[in-house]
Amino acid sequence: MICRLLAAALLGAVLSLASAVATPAAAQAATVKTLRYAFPAAETGFDPVGVTDIYSRTVLAHVFDAPYRYDYLARPYKVVPNTAAGMPEASADFKTWTVRLQPGIYFADDPAFKGVRRELVAQDYVYTWKRYFDPANKSSSYASFAEEGVLGLEALREEALSTRKPFDYDRPVEGIRALDRYTVQFKLAHPRPRFLYTIADSSLYGAVAREVVEFYGDKLVEHPVGTGPFRLQSWRRSSQIVLERNPGYREVRYDGQPAADDREGQALLRRFKGRRLPMVDRVDISIIEESQPRWLAFLNGELDLVAVPLDFATTAIPGGKLAPNLARKGLAMHRLLAADTVYLYFNMEDPVVGGYTPEKVALRRAIGLAYDVQREIRDVRRGQAIVAQSPVVPNTFGYDPQFKTENSDFDLARAKSLLDLYGYVDKDGDGWRDLPDGQPLVLRYPTQPSQIERQFAELWKKCMDALAVRMVFETAQWPENYKKAQAGQLMMWQLGGTASAPDVQDSMQTLYGPAAGGQNLARLKLPAYDQLYEQILELPDGPQRMALIREASRLVIAFAPKKYNVHRIITDLTQPRLQGFRRPPFGNVFWQYVDIQPSRQPS
Repeated sequence: MICRLLAAALLGAVLSLASAVATPAAAQAATVKTLRYAFPAAETGFDPVGVTDIYSRTVLAHVFDAPYRYDYLARPYKVVPNTAAGMPEASADFKTWTVRLQPGIYFADDPAFKGVRRELVAQDYVYTWKRYFDPANKSSSYASFAEEGVLGLEALREEALSTRKPFDYDRPVEGIRALDRYTVQFKLAHPRPRFLYTIADSSLYGAVAREVVEFYGDKLVEHPVGTGPFRLQSWRRSSQIVLERNPGYREVRYDGQPAADDREGQALLRRFKGRRLPMVDRVDISIIEESQPRWLAFLNGELDLVAVPLDFATTAIPGGKLAPNLARKGLAMHRLLAADTVYLYFNMEDPVVGGYTPEKVALRRAIGLAYDVQREIRDVRRGQAIVAQSPVVPNTFGYDPQFKTENSDFDLARAKSLLDLYGYVDKDGDGWRDLPDGQPLVLRYPTQPSQIERQFAELWKKCMDALAVRMVFETAQWPENYKKAQAGQLMMWQLGGTASAPDVQDSMQTLYGPAAGGQNLARLKLPAYDQLYEQILELPDGPQRMALIREASRLVIAFAPKKYNVHRIITDLTQPRLQGFRRPPFGNVFWQYVDIQPSRQPS
């Protein structure tokens, strides 16, 4: 009996101990802070040299670290050190830039490092930059890096191309060198007054370790390993991306420099100053292309944040204000005129819409004049955009809200007259215009299988029907269309572009001849434009540079390689449990700066 009592007591003690041990673990699991988010289009992968889409780049910017970053709270923008120990030293002619790094920053643990903790050093940034010049990588961002004019790299690339030998990563070049373990220096062929913006983009110039590239080979796209606040935990292509807090992330505390009259920024600083980043443990990203399920997921509390889908703008934010029923749920609204543009580009190498002769220019201009942008804003975008006038986007140097061009005109009569004048008339009596040589004129428009994309396609068709120009649609997923666009296989395509820096360079580079097939999907090759663009790169900000931007913009409107439609207004709604959100004007980097109230998370 005594033995049984002792055994029972012992069992009870063991169970109590087990319960005491298990309870904190269960509590800890329950308090994992997860930011739930959705992309409206699929990613393409996670090797920086291989992506240009905003969704992949958003993930990369939270995994990798550039030397500099944008202050999360500062409006207008302010560039501050990230992995750098201070601001860069720039020569008076803006041709030499020297960056000193903080010691003691480490890459996330990974099998590629064979159990050794791997410190970030200057040579990592040298290697990262060189990767864009390696012909084997076929980087679509090559032109962006090449135009910075880093001395010696182009010759190294040409040697690899001509000899068909592997790119020599070990050969020193004058233009990018590790002066010591923590100092990297750039020497440029031309003045680059805004070079700082290039080295503040973590999505492209975040440091990549050579060991990781060589360890994973052609699987690198699945294994991003950086020094940033998050690391990739799991990935189901075009379905779900999960990131977790990088346990080896350095000690970074919440801070910022909001303007004195910025009430929101000052309030965020008071609330979070000194908190260690990131404040969330996990980021769960779903790919939800259709607007309705994405919106319903947010209303059901399954997402913490949503950019209001255009289909629901009139009910969610009537008149630009949060609907009363949503306000009663404690939702918050955040509104921003984005530094972006939505445009239709024409493939300048396409035999139907491409070319530089007067009749080809007339066709593109007529298509642009026949498209009713105001109707797009009213009926499809529900007021969530403003009309675009030129390549220059809001919130960047060169943008003037008073600047007006033909690009924004809707004039069907003029469009018809242009086509009539240059022989685009109905020659066979079927009711549709033909090419001047009598062949059928057919516009092939690629689109994506979502309801909102169907609405854009329907509007384009109505406008082209009114012009008596036949338009047919070819549906595919966004990544598939993008691959075709890079290969020059699309006649035209409507898509958006977002500035990654507060300058006109991003948007104007998309028409620069040497970038054809990369950022320049239109494949425009216009020497007069290229010359203006190169001057724009070299000049400091000021009236002379502004005048050249205007001149280049008018040249683009005249040749019409693109029809610039709108600049979008982004309206974000956030759940009450999401704290600290403020959409950044550039880079879309915010995951480490927000917090989640665990008690209000969905189970």
